Amino acid sequence: MKRVIGYIDGFNLYFGLKARGWKRYFWLDPVALVSRLIRPEQHLIALHYFTARIRDSRGNAEDAKRQTTYLDALASLDRLEIHEGHFLEKIRECRRCGNRWPDYEEKMTDVNIATRILMDAHEEQFDTAMLVSADSDLVTPVREIRERFPDKRVIAAMPPRRHSHDLARAAHGHFQIGEQNIRKSQLPDEIETESGFVLKRPATWK
Repeated sequence: MKRVIGYIDGFNLYFGLKARGWKRYFWLDPVALVSRLIRPEQHLIALHYFTARIRDSRGNAEDAKRQTTYLDALASLDRLEIHEGHFLEKIRECRRCGNRWPDYEEKMTDVNIATRILMDAHEEQFDTAMLVSADSDLVTPVREIRERFPDKRVIAAMPPRRHSHDLARAAHGHFQIGEQNIRKSQLPDEIETESGFVLKRPATWK
C-alpha cells in the first residue's frame, strides 16, 4: 500500500466552503474527507491540519467559540495533528477619509505547511502528499519536492471555489473537491472527548 499524508490549509478550505454557501458542511471530518479522496491502493497514515485561532474582537466572540469547539472536535480524531499559526494585528487606513482601524491578518499557515511537507519528504514519511489548498504560496515547496524527491508525488486537492493555476502546474496532479465527498465526510453531531465532555455541532452549522 502506498503511504499518503494529508496537509490541509484550514482557512483556504473554510473560505471555499463559505463561498459556496455551504455552512452546513463546516462540521467537516478532514480524516474522512482525505480518506475518500485517495485511491484504493493508497493508505492515509497521517493528516496535518493548519489553522490559526481567530481573535475575539469586534463582536466575533461567537465565531471564536464555534472555532474552538470545532478544533476540540478535530483534536479527538485519530491520525490528525493540528498546527496553529497566529493572527497579526495591522492598522488599516482609509485613503479617502484618513480613518484608521485595527485589522488582523493570518500568519504562518503557508510557512508551517511548507516546513512540514518538506520535512516529511526528507524523512521518507510518505509516498504521496495530498495537499488540500489552492494557495499559490505553496508552489515553491511543491516544486522542491518534485526536484529533490522524484519518487514522491504531490496532489493538490482544491477546495470549492478555490483554484491556483500555478499550484496546479507545480503538482503531479490536481482536482476540485466535490460536494458529494464533503457531504459524506461530516463529523457526528455529538462527539465525546476522552474527558467525557460532549462537543456538539454548532446550531448555525446545520
